[in-house]
Amino acid sequence: MVDPSDIFDALRGVFDPELGADIVELGMVTDVEIELAKVAIGIALTIAECPMRNQIEGDVTRKVMAIPGIEDVEIRTTAMTKLQRAELMATARRRAREDAQPTMVQPTTRVLAIASGKGGVGKSSVSVNLAVTIAQRGFQVGLLDADIWGFSIPRMLGITERLEADDETRLMIPVTAHGIRAISTGLIVESEETALMWRGLMLSKALEQFLTQVKWGELDYLVIDLPPGTGDIQMALSRLLPQAEMVVVTTPQQTAQKVAVRVADMARRSFMPIVGVVENMSSFTSR
Repeated sequence: MVDPSDIFDALRGVFDPELGADIVELGMVTDVEIELAKVAIGIALTIAECPMRNQIEGDVTRKVMAIPGIEDVEIRTTAMTKLQRAELMATARRRAREDAQPTMVQPTTRVLAIASGKGGVGKSSVSVNLAVTIAQRGFQVGLLDADIWGFSIPRMLGITERLEADDETRLMIPVTAHGIRAISTGLIVESEETALMWRGLMLSKALEQFLTQVKWGELDYLVIDLPPGTGDIQMALSRLLPQAEMVVVTTPQQTAQKVAVRVADMARRSFMPIVGVVENMSSFTSR
């Protein structure tokens, strides 16, 4: 008769492609029943309509069928409860922190990623005002313009000087304005009219350099102005700064709100807690 430990050992080779960890570590295996050459396995998915369901079921079947003595595999899938999902996300975030490469941002720094589904909703304005307001309360604040080719932070802060490097470490030194330390590709290019025609890999590499080759110093908060949408920059951020939290900016229009929902889904899949939603331009002030 097959030993249950053999089943669990095989299932440790099945990874959730979105969460980046095996289904045993993530607590997704809820039950294993063995009856002669037949095995029934309970799998709890994050949601009932999990897009990775077929892949996970196929991987489970292949791994378990490879065990000598197993002739049939039955998979029973259920949806996780809210508590189970919270525990799974905590495990995934811990795993991401352990696997993350070192950056110049300390693990104790609170990272607020300001995101939106589409442009024109005031995301950069929210980023700047949030960073300045936090700094006015006595905290050390950094502001990273991650909208690499659509940068606007330098103009909003009134910065005209260029970035300089530390003579000893050769690390880039953020420009200080309004009490915050700012980094942007707008502080590197010759003028703000210069077009950056970079592919996705170069964009994520630029973000990586801003996090690993900048002398941020002691920061209480790092506010990151993300580009609109759910692309390479957002995926790179979740990998480089797994402690990041997200604030979603939208407007009352349905077109903006619909894409904001997709941004929230991206945050969920990247283990980024959403700590706030800003509905910008939600009313008019009469004069």
